[in-house]
Amino acid sequence: MGLGETVAVRPGERIPLDGTVLSGSSSVDESTLTGESLPTPKQSGSVVFAGTLNQHGHFTLRVEKRSEDSALAHIIHLVEETQQHKAPSQTFIERFARVYTPAVFFFAVAVGLAPPLVGGYPFEEWIYRALVLLVIACPCALVISTPVSIISAVTNAARHGVLIKGGKHLEGLAAIRAAAFDKTGTLTESRPEVTDVIPLNAVPEDRILSIAALLESRSEHPLGEAIVRTAHARGLFDRDVPVRSFKAIPGQGIEGVIDGRRYGAGNHALVEQLGICSPKVEEALEQFERAGKTAVVVFDQDHVLGAIALRDTVRSSSSPALAQLRRLGISPLVLLTGDSRGTAEGIAAQIRNIEAKAGLSPAAKLHEIRSLQKRHGPVAMIGDGVNDAPALAAADIGIAMAAAGSDTALETADVVLMSDDLEKVPYAIQLGRRASRIIRENIALALITKTAFLILGVLGLSSLWLAILADDGATLVVILNSLRLLRRNQH
Repeated sequence: MGLGETVAVRPGERIPLDGTVLSGSSSVDESTLTGESLPTPKQSGSVVFAGTLNQHGHFTLRVEKRSEDSALAHIIHLVEETQQHKAPSQTFIERFARVYTPAVFFFAVAVGLAPPLVGGYPFEEWIYRALVLLVIACPCALVISTPVSIISAVTNAARHGVLIKGGKHLEGLAAIRAAAFDKTGTLTESRPEVTDVIPLNAVPEDRILSIAALLESRSEHPLGEAIVRTAHARGLFDRDVPVRSFKAIPGQGIEGVIDGRRYGAGNHALVEQLGICSPKVEEALEQFERAGKTAVVVFDQDHVLGAIALRDTVRSSSSPALAQLRRLGISPLVLLTGDSRGTAEGIAAQIRNIEAKAGLSPAAKLHEIRSLQKRHGPVAMIGDGVNDAPALAAADIGIAMAAAGSDTALETADVVLMSDDLEKVPYAIQLGRRASRIIRENIALALITKTAFLILGVLGLSSLWLAILADDGATLVVILNSLRLLRRNQH
């Protein structure tokens, strides 16, 4: 496809390239790109982006950018650039082993040859001591202390729905001091729900919800689906009631005739345009905005009947997970989202113990992560969308939600939550800390045992069989200590 070409996009299709809508209208799910929790209405003149999902309508677009210049390609470039600057950590054993093994070998050679050649001592005695040194200095327990612990911990995590992509990331979890969260699909379910029905002209709530559901049942808009679902659950929706002269007003709302009277449901702009807005309506809508809710205004041909507020549902695991992170000393906890400030602050108020930063582009999220790292140290980023990928890559540990996550986010992340249960985040951090503690215990045990028997070997106070027993015994103890990580740590 070249610049300027016209492309038809059918319902359910991914938009292939960035462009401008020429004709038709629809709602486009841009949550993986922009972080917006609700689908965005599109009509003639609207800009659409590659990789986003067309939901219900049919439209044609004019291609405005090549694939390498699209918003999606720009985000992928940010990911690649960030990953290039992410230096791999070096564990203590990797650094220590470079020096330890050759040093011990040459020391044993010196012990076996120097006394006989310089001091005239018997070769047999000092060669025997050198062999004792080589046996006890064999780094079996030391070398195995880290991989057995990591394998045990990673296996434990996998059993409980947490995929950790290697030992480096397991150790990274132990070092986390702050955490940032995406909103849509991470802290929330990405499924709008009706929260309030406010009568504005002495019309019963049930009547307002019933009218709205009848109209929205013809629209197939995600907000409408939530209204219909709520009305059906309350027994207020009768599918057999006819809606005549139904009309969709792109980007604003819908209208139709019920029982011989015209009704409508739409946004603030629509009631303003119809000239039926009032101070009471403005006050209700401002109240919803402050609470981070989206409002659908229900009206008839003369005045506004009421308003229905909808909000994306917070995951049941969000508040407990954040509380556990606080208890683990992870602070601050920050919400990073592309949504409006009102929506972000409303979600933050429901969850509590989290600071909200709204209206962020992928590059701005990346900047926030780097700022947190400078001020607080190692940071974990938890997200699921393409728009989270640069932040996931920049964070010391990126954690992706598997069920709702984009392929880019899953590839970029260091840890993947297979069950989308946020309480797995504190579990993983606890497991990482526990693994690091056991690794340190193993290393200390191995080094103390080696040092003690090295001294005894040089002094001739240890036999070859005792050295073998000490070496194998230390290795066995290290393995058994590491296998404790197969037990799930409680949180």
